[in-house]
Amino acid sequence: MTLHFSSLGSGSKGNATLVKSANSLLMIDCGFTIKETIRRLAVLGHQPDDITAILVTHEHSDHIKGVGPFARKFNLPVYLTHGSKQYDGVSKLSSANIINCHKAFEIDDIEIMPVAVPHDAREPCQFVFKSANKTLGILTDVGNITPFVIDRYKQCDALMLECNHDPKMLSMGPYPPSLKLRVGGQWGHLSNHQAANLLRNIEHQRIQHLVISHISEKNNTEKLAKEAICEVYGNNRSIILADQEEGVNWLEVC
Repeated sequence: MTLHFSSLGSGSKGNATLVKSANSLLMIDCGFTIKETIRRLAVLGHQPDDITAILVTHEHSDHIKGVGPFARKFNLPVYLTHGSKQYDGVSKLSSANIINCHKAFEIDDIEIMPVAVPHDAREPCQFVFKSANKTLGILTDVGNITPFVIDRYKQCDALMLECNHDPKMLSMGPYPPSLKLRVGGQWGHLSNHQAANLLRNIEHQRIQHLVISHISEKNNTEKLAKEAICEVYGNNRSIILADQEEGVNWLEVC
């Protein structure tokens, strides 16, 4: 079986991503209630007992608030950094595995490379997955694109990439000044053009599936995000949106 991935939902109200190989089903983050997570899993053809483990990117509530309750209810191992482990909601997990942001590890037939990223959390990371000679990158909640990030995502066969905001919409939008500074700052979220700049610096021609994600409902539009990405990625290639309500159905990295 080749590598597959999908999204249960992506945005400020909750995030969760699934990565599936021949022997494993991983859930990256869980920002939904138990009931809602089960419902969204069922839409994608799975149930909680199918999940092998949960991986955590960072401790912001839209990514982690469901991790503790879900992992405890279904007795699932959780992999997270020492910084993310300080979040109260995961303090009593029966199986918490501390990961090193700069050291790869394996879960069954999936090799996982954590990637340290600039974001306003205790010890945030994103992930690159390898299985069946294919590579999937997941990159959201990043304040800026560093040379290290470019190097880690250089050769992806599929990529889930944050396009959080349009700078002009953010500056004129309803957020208070402090939140605008946070979102648009070096430790906040990627703008459309920052995401496009990452693509400019990696081997984007080899990408089979590009999924843009974590789009702000108030500071961005799908149209603006795709326009910025198409300047680099091209107008004749498919760009998929992972939205808040429906996420993305299964995609195969073949």
